[in-house]
Amino acid sequence: MEITQALLSDIVHSALKRGATEAEVIALESNEFSVDIRLGEVETLEESASRGLGLRVIYEGRQASASTSDIQEKSLEKLVADAVEMARYTSVDEAAVLPSREELLRESETDLQLYDEAIAALPTERKIEIAQACEAAARTYDPRITNSEGARCSTTLGKMLLVTSSGFTGEYRGSNCGLMVAPIARDGDQMQLGGWGDRQRWLSKLDSPEEIGNEAARRALDKLGARKIATQEVPIVFDASMAAELLSSLFEAVSGESVFRRASFLVGKLDEMIAAPALTVIDDGCLPGAVGSRPFDGEGLPTRRTAVIENGVLRSYLLNTYTARKLGLRSTANAMRGLTGAPSVGVTNFYIAAGETPPEEIIASVKNGFYVTEQIGFGFNPVTGDYSRGASGRWIENGRLTSAVEEVTIAGNFREILRGIEMIGNDLRFRGNLAAPTLKINKMMVSGD
Repeated sequence: MEITQALLSDIVHSALKRGATEAEVIALESNEFSVDIRLGEVETLEESASRGLGLRVIYEGRQASASTSDIQEKSLEKLVADAVEMARYTSVDEAAVLPSREELLRESETDLQLYDEAIAALPTERKIEIAQACEAAARTYDPRITNSEGARCSTTLGKMLLVTSSGFTGEYRGSNCGLMVAPIARDGDQMQLGGWGDRQRWLSKLDSPEEIGNEAARRALDKLGARKIATQEVPIVFDASMAAELLSSLFEAVSGESVFRRASFLVGKLDEMIAAPALTVIDDGCLPGAVGSRPFDGEGLPTRRTAVIENGVLRSYLLNTYTARKLGLRSTANAMRGLTGAPSVGVTNFYIAAGETPPEEIIASVKNGFYVTEQIGFGFNPVTGDYSRGASGRWIENGRLTSAVEEVTIAGNFREILRGIEMIGNDLRFRGNLAAPTLKINKMMVSGD
């Protein structure tokens, strides 16, 4: 039996007949494939398909949800009955409502280029060849690449349908393909693991296996001869991949879920200067062909471009309907949905706008500092803004990359990190839904020997 908008509409109507004040149904379908290659041979090969329905009902300010993968009539009747019955016994929450009809997406003629037939048509043999070629490129890059933890090629094809009692009906398909490899470099008794990868919605936009393999090998080689350094406060340059990781921490602080619970150092800071004037941070769900793009969010609101930080000023938090009501604001269409539970807040394509400076010039501007290419562990407190993580990379002396550095900790407070951004690179590129160019921070503490 096929999952259709008409089927979901029938479920919504059934929930309303049973007494629900409001109801919404989401359907998720996916086909996932992955192959792992190690030393040229297939190590694991997995393929799976799944589909399911999730129903959320609201009964006089009370909400509950239930899900099923069985879409036979009796199972759907039980789904509705269970959800409505559970809602009667939950606590009242006045913010638990669906978006108003006026906020919902109407018909959209914009093609966001979310689905690539080339990925759908990619045969298993070719996926294996792509992963093998990626690992081979890494292993043959330099004689000091002596081993590999393997390469992986993965694809996902998915479909989302959403119907709500507020009047929204919509669906879209999506695809993505990922490729990554992790070679091992050796010099004497020292071994270092490198890694690199890419993920795109369109096969034609994915970096070639050779590009990914070569970059992974170069990163492994750059770590050979690594040493600790003396504890000191110096300028920090985050390469583009590490600058993108900073966005994960920033999201925690600007998420409506943190803000309304007063668990963020950015509570009450809207329209205040919180960062260097050069910094602009955007969440944009409308970028054609981008991994995080989609026509509507998990509640049926049209996705949009939201300036979170604009020229150093905090312009917006990221919100769904619930957190927006809690804060007396409007949703930014950042609702994310699974099959069960209420919508959460998430990012679409979250990025730091590119500057004009080439990364080489940023490095050249540092007399004595640390170029970070890898961060380890997790150490961010969104309440205080304190940030501390293990790191490795290269030391900068007189504007040049010198010896490799490892087993150090970089630390600071996000308030100072944001204000201390001195230079922003021109090397912005999306390899997922978080992206940033190279960043130079005026100073952070590096703890080593």
